[in-house]
Amino acid sequence: MKRSATSLFLFFVMLTVATGFKSDGNRPAEGIQWLTIKEAYAKIQKEPRKVLIDVYTDWCGWCKVMDRETFKNKAVVEYVNRKYYAVKLNAEQKKAIMLGDKKFEFISEGGRGVHQLALALTNNQPSYPTTVFLDDKFTMIQPLPGYMKPKEFHQVITFIGEDYHKKQAFEDYKSKTYNTLFAAK
Repeated sequence: MKRSATSLFLFFVMLTVATGFKSDGNRPAEGIQWLTIKEAYAKIQKEPRKVLIDVYTDWCGWCKVMDRETFKNKAVVEYVNRKYYAVKLNAEQKKAIMLGDKKFEFISEGGRGVHQLALALTNNQPSYPTTVFLDDKFTMIQPLPGYMKPKEFHQVITFIGEDYHKKQAFEDYKSKTYNTLFAAK
């Protein structure tokens, strides 16, 4: 009797565990849907969209804080996934990257070395983290070096994502337009 009760208990535990981890195909994916730069480049050819690139290094403390706080913020995640192709680019990766007919390689000079693509995206002034914005033709809009808190980052991504960067100064957008569009954020 005791043995069958134990077997029955284990069966229900296994059933609960098995069904508890079942994925729900209708639930939106959690977190920013990060792509490689090559994936974003390929997608932009088929469905044009702005590109947001997080240029980081593995040793960068502020990069980790931005990952943990800013890139996990619900409003940031929703907006980035809807309006951008989001890319993570390790500035010290050793693997060469082909974009179209241009090849970018790792340069091993200096203390740690740096990837040519990271240099190009940061206007030869590497700083980590740097968030780089490209338009839907893969042309530079703006690199922004440094850590940004979630609200500040949301202001920037909506300013660029909605093309306000073409119409008004960022300070005007922050103080007037942003507050009317995103009062609850």
